[in-house]
Amino acid sequence: MASTYTFDVFSSLDGFGAADSNSNWTGYWGKQGPELLDHRLALYGEEQRMVFGATTYRAFARMLAASTEQSEVRDPWVTRMRNLPATVVSTTLEGPLDWPEATVVSGDAVDVVARLKEESEVPLRSHGSLSMNRALMAAGLVDRVQVTLFPVITGQNGRDPIFQGAADFDLALIESRTLDGNIQELTYRPTLHV
Repeated sequence: MASTYTFDVFSSLDGFGAADSNSNWTGYWGKQGPELLDHRLALYGEEQRMVFGATTYRAFARMLAASTEQSEVRDPWVTRMRNLPATVVSTTLEGPLDWPEATVVSGDAVDVVARLKEESEVPLRSHGSLSMNRALMAAGLVDRVQVTLFPVITGQNGRDPIFQGAADFDLALIESRTLDGNIQELTYRPTLHV
């Protein structure tokens, strides 16, 4: 039986994964609260394997290396995510990586993840890795799209449009919840729209 693959992403209301570094918005757009952080820790407390593209891996590794124990970059769920087994799909990186239990697999992400889904005994999750996950969605390999929607519009400062260039999909809502009174977590099952 193939394991499930979840594409997990943070988003502004207008579909951006981040804001420009010259804006005063942080990684959570300054909207995080205890419910969000506790929920994220619980999500990442489950046994699973992380899957990253090279760009996202490099960004996480750079952020963590530049952070202190007190910074929000080191929230407990991020620390937990960093300690989960991980596969980094890359044609440019070589191991060993500065990430516990991470391995680099060279090749096309569609082939690598298709194989991982068949071989893994635990669910697979990817946080970020936008272009890789758009390709995986188009190939029918993403079982769940989990969008944490922050109550902001980043029209002037938006960076990393999440679904820009993606194929067309119908989405069936599997689960929804409100965190800290204003953050929505929406989980969908995507189906390629034909």
